[in-house]
Amino acid sequence: MTAFFSPYRINHLTLPNRSIRAAIWEGMATDEGRVTPRLVDTMVALARNDVGLVITGHAYVHSQGQAGPWQLGAHSEDMNDGLRRMVDAVHAAGGRICLQLAHAGGHAATRLTGQDALGPSVFEGRFGGRCRAMSVADIQTVLHAMAAGARRAREVGFDTVQIHAAHGYLLSQFLSPVTNKRQDRYGGALENRARMVCDTIREVRAAVGSDFPVLVKINSEDFVERGFQQDDMLQAVAYLEAAGVDAVELSGGTVINPQETHCARKVHPKNPDQEAYYRRAALAFKAISALPLILVGGIRTLPTAEKLIAGGIVDLIAFGRPFIAEPGLIRRWQDGDSTPAACISCNRCYVPLQAGQGVSCVVASERHQRRPR
Repeated sequence: MTAFFSPYRINHLTLPNRSIRAAIWEGMATDEGRVTPRLVDTMVALARNDVGLVITGHAYVHSQGQAGPWQLGAHSEDMNDGLRRMVDAVHAAGGRICLQLAHAGGHAATRLTGQDALGPSVFEGRFGGRCRAMSVADIQTVLHAMAAGARRAREVGFDTVQIHAAHGYLLSQFLSPVTNKRQDRYGGALENRARMVCDTIREVRAAVGSDFPVLVKINSEDFVERGFQQDDMLQAVAYLEAAGVDAVELSGGTVINPQETHCARKVHPKNPDQEAYYRRAALAFKAISALPLILVGGIRTLPTAEKLIAGGIVDLIAFGRPFIAEPGLIRRWQDGDSTPAACISCNRCYVPLQAGQGVSCVVASERHQRRPR
């Protein structure tokens, strides 16, 4: 058995291999954030094709934190039935599933929420308009919402949760000195800027118990001038570990510089030097922490995945766009066809998403249409 296809244990959860489906905004929920049959089918297809762990798209834990339309919601008991149907379907297909807990903060879609956007400090949100600086009471409301979302996830049967602290959303905003200008215990030095993420981990842990895996997704760096840097990440990891996190996923970039995020950069499958955008950050992480590390970003070939795992650079590998193009990628590799992922990093998968049709691979659809009948 090769390293990539070997089992891996996080807390009490054993994964059959080292592959993870990275959280993606599928755009397949209802306007209210409810699960739809198409979203269930998307998750089940990944589970049936041997993906080790399927992470949902970012699910907003409070109505004020919705990031965009057709986004999955975990903000209300009304979401439970749909979430449970999705979990049960994935489990029936032999898979394991994780709910990503999120809050958009200052980048919330106010036109959808009808509420003020909230951030650690006042700044210009991605949809225009300046967000409101959070009071301590606002912070407590979000912490309670994160805990409630995690408790809801465990109750309906999810195998784990992931706290979204990357890509410029609320917890990432607290980490970054660009968006966090606070003068209280949540601002200033990195230890204070990381407090919101650590408090979230502690609240979530208290809600789900010690035996339930709690993951966190953070940036390797923001790639923004004077933003959260790699050295900050390395220091923050120690705080996250002390707070009780079970594993960390490394990504990068923010919604204000989407060209630097894992879901936008280009990579040619025949050029392995372009793969694994955040490899150096992963090496630095492993030099200072024993926490299980998940790496996302530009990994397109089985040899690269194998080298990353076998070399101890990472423990698990997350794929985003490759699974949009090819849900059966892991099954294909496991069956002996090791040709690179079909994804060509063109980002046209976001065209139908923005049009309200859900994320899908336009290139794969065009190939199917051209196929002789």
